[in-house]
Amino acid sequence: MNVGLEVLLGENGALGRPPRYAEIRDLALRSEAAGFDSLWLYDHLLYRDARGAPHGIWEGWTMLSALAEATTRAEIGLLVACTAFREPALLAKMAATLDEVSGGRFTLGLGAGWNQAEFAAFGLAFDHRVGRFEEALQIIAPLVRRGQVAFEGAYHATPGCEILPRGPRPAGPPILIGGVGPRMLRLVARYADSWNGGYVATPHDLDGLRAALARACAEVGRDPATLAVTAELKVAYPDLAPAPPLFADRYATGSAEDVAATFHAFDEAGFATLMCTCLPNTPQGVERLGAALEIYRRGRGE
Repeated sequence: MNVGLEVLLGENGALGRPPRYAEIRDLALRSEAAGFDSLWLYDHLLYRDARGAPHGIWEGWTMLSALAEATTRAEIGLLVACTAFREPALLAKMAATLDEVSGGRFTLGLGAGWNQAEFAAFGLAFDHRVGRFEEALQIIAPLVRRGQVAFEGAYHATPGCEILPRGPRPAGPPILIGGVGPRMLRLVARYADSWNGGYVATPHDLDGLRAALARACAEVGRDPATLAVTAELKVAYPDLAPAPPLFADRYATGSAEDVAATFHAFDEAGFATLMCTCLPNTPQGVERLGAALEIYRRGRGE
């Protein structure tokens, strides 16, 4: 199982502010050195709390491009790129370029978006999100995989587009889709190489959705075994820093052996990638999580 780390770009409880790029880069390099297989960033523009107060976050694609150059081994990706933030054909062009910069280490994560506050702040349409997302996929997937598309829909149109030059992989970067609704699962079955089910505390939290995804695959004539399953896991170390309220109820914690056992449970349940949010998202937290990763790997004889 691929074990990844989510590098946070927004306000960090341990820091009391969003991290600077030097801190983001340092954490990514420490994570790569600690043996994490992949590094993941969020793609958001602005948050607002329950009182409407804004909370900032860096733009994910720019940061990921910088980390593609800074790192050498770890796979990289966004969880997930919101197709409403960038025109679909342009996003496909960006994906091919980023895959080139990373030397073929990039996974194109895609989603419809959910945070209405950022849509409103940046003047983006929030209506018909799944319909807009489906059209975006009909442009992005063929452009990424074949380099050409001609499409005209209700929300997007590319009469004839080509991606030149092509990136380092003939079929382009793999496509990961995040989503849980029935329509989204059908789009996952039709277009994705892998699916992300979001945050969970145990591997069995996704049993119902995995069964629904298998049914969606059957509807489109796809073997579910060809679709990799991924999820996100919060791992907190309250003795290093209090877990933010958002993460207070469902997270893994304990000794390195305890967390390694959690990794093993996801592995046994057939997850292809587990993306971990380490709390605190600091060098100390990553060092402790890296110790759990080492124990998990030793248990597998790696």
